[in-house]
Amino acid sequence: MSGHDWPLWEVFVRAKGGLNHRHVGSVHAPDAELALRHARDTYTRRLEGVSLWVVPSSSIVASDPADAGPLFEPAEDKIYRHPTFYDIPDVVKHI
Repeated sequence: MSGHDWPLWEVFVRAKGGLNHRHVGSVHAPDAELALRHARDTYTRRLEGVSLWVVPSSSIVASDPADAGPLFEPAEDKIYRHPTFYDIPDVVKHI
């Protein structure tokens, strides 16, 4: 299998002090171990990352932005999910 035939992997990096992994790009690699190494070499050159995820692109399922209305409209009916529905004590500063 040549480099041109290798599967595509999506790369997510968690930065120092960060809480979430952020999608930063993709790499081609024959397996997960090499994908992780390629991701490290490509996306964390300045030691800014503390954690890497690599996921085969073919395993990602995503919604179409054109379908956002019908997909997310049911959430509008659930007012109890909105923090404005509750009385928030003054001691709670961040919601």
